[in-house]
This record gives sequence, structure tokens and C-alpha cells, in this order.
Amino acid sequence: MLDVLSIASRNLARYRRRTLLTLLLIVIGMVAVLLFIAVAGSFRAMMVGQITDSILGHVQVHRKGYVASIDNLPLNLNLKPPMVAKVEEDLKQNPAVETWSPRVKFGGMFSNFVETTAIRVNGVDPAREAATVPLLPGRMVEGDKAGPLVGRGQIVIPLLLARGMKTKLGDTVVVVATNRDGSVNGRTFVVRGILESATGPGGRDGYIHIDDARELLRMSEPEVSEIAVRLKDFSKLGRVEGQFRESLGGLTNKEGKPVLEVHPWSDLSPFANLARMIDLMTLFIKIVLVAIVLVSVMNVMIMAVFERIREIGTIAAIGTPPGRILSLFLAEGLMLGIVGTVAGTLVSLAAILGINLWQPTFNFGQQQNLVMAPTIAAGDVLTIAALVVVVAIVASLQPAWKASRMDPISALRHV
Repeated sequence: MLDVLSIASRNLARYRRRTLLTLLLIVIGMVAVLLFIAVAGSFRAMMVGQITDSILGHVQVHRKGYVASIDNLPLNLNLKPPMVAKVEEDLKQNPAVETWSPRVKFGGMFSNFVETTAIRVNGVDPAREAATVPLLPGRMVEGDKAGPLVGRGQIVIPLLLARGMKTKLGDTVVVVATNRDGSVNGRTFVVRGILESATGPGGRDGYIHIDDARELLRMSEPEVSEIAVRLKDFSKLGRVEGQFRESLGGLTNKEGKPVLEVHPWSDLSPFANLARMIDLMTLFIKIVLVAIVLVSVMNVMIMAVFERIREIGTIAAIGTPPGRILSLFLAEGLMLGIVGTVAGTLVSLAAILGINLWQPTFNFGQQQNLVMAPTIAAGDVLTIAALVVVVAIVASLQPAWKASRMDPISALRHV
């Protein structure tokens, strides 16, 4: 085997310009793919982190049918106390869960005694909400970020509403809402903070204390609209979601159907489609890499066969078996793949390190100066490297097969 590799390396060295051009194509392909995976992965993780850590949480639990009509924030589909107790019991027993936050959500009217507009209200436990979505307090553009998110009798309003209604910190406002029975209820609140949206200027979500929300809606028992869950390791989301579905599926109605639904963040945000597009683009880039390696290696191997026909005929005439000739050309493809992969990986890792030292920033929604920190997993590097080497060998197979099946007499007559 070592003799075959030695001969293959000498053959590649005989045609240095062609070999270097082929290696350059492989290196460019490797760098393009690995850099794209690292940068796109960094942007994807940052985007998902902004959505999950400031709004949604990683997983949410609802009563069946709630998400289908979530635009209306239906109060008749709230979780009853026994359901909440069942969910919290399962969450406590799951070691992958870091924390969770119960919420009461409803639509209402917001008034500053001069103008009135619509608002979406989130009744939350301040400490648990801040632990479940830790970036939420940081979205406060006015108000104390260090203190509790909201207290009894206080409200945090969205920036869009504050500007439109000319409402400031300390102002007294009224929130009016219709409860499940159809009665209209109102309550005054003091503006404790002004919150910017994580995704743009269109947010209309305000926050009050969960006990104030229940009093405003005149709930006879502590109902919950949803429970947002934060995991210790976001990468285990799929497995933990499956565990939740299995454990909570035991709670059924009189017809034997589950009464609870488990939704990951991707089921609740349109930005999940953007994340899927990034994954799809990564797949296309990998396909382009395969095409580059396949065409470049196949081209150089075909040229090598045509230029060395008489040489092939000579070694075949002196008794070299076809399998040996086949292995010589496959070894050349293998060496092109390995050298190109090693060089491409080193250049890619150096480029990723350079980007991290540069620390470029960009804006996402209302979040300013987010630092890009691209990283790439060892598994991705090994996968791409293995793919390049395998494709290089496959690209060499047809020319190598042709060379091994040449008739020695015809090959020696070739001019």
C-alpha cells in the first residue's frame, strides 16, 4: 500500500500546475462550506436565542386547541389548576428542565384617559419570568432593569404604544378587559417600564403581575394560559419535547383524548422559517462542494489517464495486474482529497479564528450591536472532510477503471 501511495504522489508531482489547481478548488470549496456553516450557525443561534430567551422560552405547554386560536387569546382554553399541578409535577421530575413560568394572557384596551388602543397583556410571576426568558429585562429602554420586572399595581408597556400614546414612566393608565363570562372589567396601573420589541417596532405586548391579571379577569381559581419552559441544554430540545408529550399525554378528557399540547419555540414563531431556510442553504452549499470536488478531481484523473496511455500499456505489458493499476489511480484521487481537506480545514479554522478576533456586530430587530462569534463543531468538520475524501475517491473511480481495463497492445500503439 505504501508503494502505491509513493508512486501516486510522484505522479501528482509530475503535473504540479494541474495538481495545485485541483487542490485549490478543493480548498476553496472546503473554506466556503465550513465558513458558511460557522457564520450561518452563529447567526441562527443568535436569532433563536433572542426569540427564546426574551419572549417564548424553549418549550410551551397549552391546553389543547389554544395555539390554534392563539390570536384571540381565548380565556375558555386556560389550564385549570389540576392541569397546572400535573404539568409542574412533570417539570420538577425532569432533570433537563431549568425553570418554567406560568402566564395569563389576554387582550384588552389600554387608556391614558385621553386615548385608547388595543394591547396584549401578559400576566407573569416577575422572578420566574425573568429566569425563564433572561433577556426580557434587558429589553427595558426606560425603567429599572435591575429590579423586579413588574410589581403589583404596575405595568410594563411596549415602546410602540408608549410613543403613540405619549405615555411616560410613572403615568397612571387603565387596562380594560372582558373576562370569560363576558363582563367588562377595568383597573388602573402605574407605568413601571417601557419595553422594546425583540423583533421590530410592531410589538404590542405589555406585562403585569399574574395576580393582578387574575383579579382583572375575576378568575375564581388560579388558571394559566400557558407555561413557558426553559431547558438546561437547548440542544436537547427534541428529546425533552418528546418526553413532555409522553408524560403529559396521560392527562385525557372524557373521550380519552389528551387535553394538553406541547409546542417547541419553532411552532410558535415565524422566525422558525428563517432558521429552516438557513439549514436548507447549508445543505445546498454542501451539494455545491460535492459538485466542485467531483468535477475537479474527475477532470484531473481523466486527463491523467489520457496523457499516460502508453505508460499504462507499458506497466500492463510487463505483468502489472488490473487491480494494481486501478489502485494507483484511486490512490491519486485519495491523496488529492486528503491534502485538499487538510489544507481547507486549516484555512477555514484560521478564518473562523480571525472573525472571532475581529468581532463583527450587527442588529437583529431592536437588538443593537450583537457580536457575531462563529464556531463550528468537530463533528461538522469531520463530516465535511469525510465527504470530500469519499467524493474524491468516487470521482477517480471511472478513470481508474478505464485505465485498468486498457488493452496493453492498443495502449502501446497510442500516439
